Amino acid sequence: LTDEDLDHLKNTGSRLQLGTVLTRDEMLRLALMSSENRAASALARAYPGGMTAFLREMNLKAIALDMMQTSFVDSTGLSSGNVSTAQDLAKMVTAAYQYPLIRQYSTGNGYAVQTGSGRMLEFRKTNALIPNPDWNIELSKTGYIREAGRCLVMQTVIAGAPVVIVLLDSWGRLSRSGDANRIKKWIEYHAGRMSLG
Repeated sequence: LTDEDLDHLKNTGSRLQLGTVLTRDEMLRLALMSSENRAASALARAYPGGMTAFLREMNLKAIALDMMQTSFVDSTGLSSGNVSTAQDLAKMVTAAYQYPLIRQYSTGNGYAVQTGSGRMLEFRKTNALIPNPDWNIELSKTGYIREAGRCLVMQTVIAGAPVVIVLLDSWGRLSRSGDANRIKKWIEYHAGRMSLG
């Protein structure tokens, strides 16, 4: 991690100190599981061609996925210049589900990395629903900036069927979980009624 990975836009903090050296695999896991912004920045910076090439590829991927209302300007998601719609994000979740590492890393409960000083640093998931036995979450990503509110995308199985949930601009710290639980109960209720004929 270098000075280039510091967040000068929102001035968010990080438990990863400058000078920390991790593998791309570790950075990817921390970015997906813990929304670690410095890890996301370092991944983009270390991409062949650097940040510019990384952002170009992100936007080309969005076009390839027919995400026509989506545009990326940074790799961390901290800029309000990153824009998308619920429909486009559902397309992204469906595409991301095809990658086993994204499924695995985005639904992990915790992961420890060794710092430059030799100390182990433990990171936790950002989606509180993941360890809940009532849920079968197969892919998940949370996000927050003031302009977008608290957001959650995930693919899960409800009433025996795969379901993509996209929640944008949840207003309270626990609103994402509460809204997701209400959606799950609604789907289960209606699936039960349909099975009764």
